[in-house]
Amino acid sequence: MAEDDGRIDRRWEQLHTWVPYGFLGISVVLGIATADPHTGPATWYTAWSLVGAALVLQLWWHGTRSRRRDRGWTPTPAGTAYYVVRWALAFVLTWLSPFFAFYAASGYMDADELLPRRWRRLGLLASAVTVAGAQTGGMPFRSAVQWVVFTVLLVANSALQVGIAHLTEQERQRSAERTETIAALRQALDENAALHAQLLVQAREAGVADERRRLAAEIHDTIAQGLAGIIAQLQVVTNTPDPDQAQEHVGRALALARHSLGEARRSVHNLAPVALEHDGLPEALQKTVTEWGERTGTRAEFTVTGTAAQLHEEIAATLLRIVQEALSNTARHARASRVGVTLSYLVEEVILDIRDDGTGFDLLAVPARSLPHSRLRSSGGTPIGGFGLDGMRARAERIAGTLTVESEPGHGTALSARVPLVRDDR
Repeated sequence: MAEDDGRIDRRWEQLHTWVPYGFLGISVVLGIATADPHTGPATWYTAWSLVGAALVLQLWWHGTRSRRRDRGWTPTPAGTAYYVVRWALAFVLTWLSPFFAFYAASGYMDADELLPRRWRRLGLLASAVTVAGAQTGGMPFRSAVQWVVFTVLLVANSALQVGIAHLTEQERQRSAERTETIAALRQALDENAALHAQLLVQAREAGVADERRRLAAEIHDTIAQGLAGIIAQLQVVTNTPDPDQAQEHVGRALALARHSLGEARRSVHNLAPVALEHDGLPEALQKTVTEWGERTGTRAEFTVTGTAAQLHEEIAATLLRIVQEALSNTARHARASRVGVTLSYLVEEVILDIRDDGTGFDLLAVPARSLPHSRLRSSGGTPIGGFGLDGMRARAERIAGTLTVESEPGHGTALSARVPLVRDDR
């Protein structure tokens, strides 16, 4: 669009620069072709002197116009003087030959550029006087009929040019308003992009803090408890003289050590979304759900609806984290036999639904928002809070999303995360 506007401006510039030369040349040719053979030398000398003066005037203005190009085309005293002198030369030349009305018509083109606003209509009227006089048959008038015709033509020319000037001014104002609107929109888009980039940086920083809290919870809930159990089993081995009993406790310690090692590996693996390094979000979720189902022996299904899109890395990582956390909670607490995960692409948002047929819990009895880091329990005694639901909700809210939970004791649990569909433009 900017290139088109620049091309149009250059064409208008060429038109304003060269049309007066062309009109002056046409007037000279037609004036010579129709001149009276009996015209005296004084008239010819006067005509050629005026034509030479007009040509010098155009050359002077051509250089002045070139120097003014970078400063815009606001009216200046030099431009006003050029318009007045050109009109005067055209008026006298038209008195000598009506065909110099072509040169006088140049005043219709650039009155809005050369004259101040309060003098523009007067300038157009002056040009209309010269053109109407030539259309009447040339000046001076020798009959009343010519004066009547001149008056009619003057009114017609003036009304036409004033109307065109008015419409041109309105179009120019609309063009200026459109330019200002486009500039404001571009500025708003730039500010929005900068704000979006800032929000993503904040999301990354908040994600680091969230991962630290998650890792702290994992260490406290799994690894630390496993190590405490190993120590307790080894203390029993140290204090018992019975080899069979000692062997039994050593076996328990080994089992706890293997379990703690598995938990440590899982925590480190979940520290960064490595599943997204080579796969898109649908593929990563499919693998995550399948592997979880094979590991837990639970029937797990994954479904994609809508047209898949390449999401921004923060959006994809957040949805993957929510699924991982939800499946982890389901494995630990829900005792479900079936789990379904659905990823839905809509026009402006992505919806992630996770459903299970586990034990469920009473939502009214769980003030998860008011106690974000406590170990909450459902009415059946199952721990369902801690770093789970509140962590998932915080993840969704950091990217302008929401997380809703529906559950009922004995009827399973359903989680739904809705986040904006922000595409990855890289």
